[in-house]
Amino acid sequence: MTFTAEIQGASPGLHAIHIHANGDCSAPDGTSAGGHWNPTDVAHGKWGEGEFHLGDIGNITVGEDGTGRITLTTDLWEIGTGSDVDVVGKGIIVHADADDFVSQPSGNAGARIGCGVIVLAE
Repeated sequence: MTFTAEIQGASPGLHAIHIHANGDCSAPDGTSAGGHWNPTDVAHGKWGEGEFHLGDIGNITVGEDGTGRITLTTDLWEIGTGSDVDVVGKGIIVHADADDFVSQPSGNAGARIGCGVIVLAE
């Protein structure tokens, strides 16, 4: 599958973007989305290098106009199957800072500045 995220209204620079365990954006600070989605129960890391959460998408570059786009192609996720690796119903969080890919459990990515939910379009 191919995942694409487009954001707007963010400050220029790198911002971490992760899939989180809960598709719940009700808390103003995004904490209702829970921690990183990690169905394989491994350490946080960089996508495609050693161990990483399945929700560890990486960093999105935001331009001077406040917009950014990231695309990831993977066969590690499923859509609408109800399995442990199904992304439908999970949260998407954009963080204030970049992911350092080392600090546990979330890459020292800072505050949650954007929240969304992955839904299956009809």
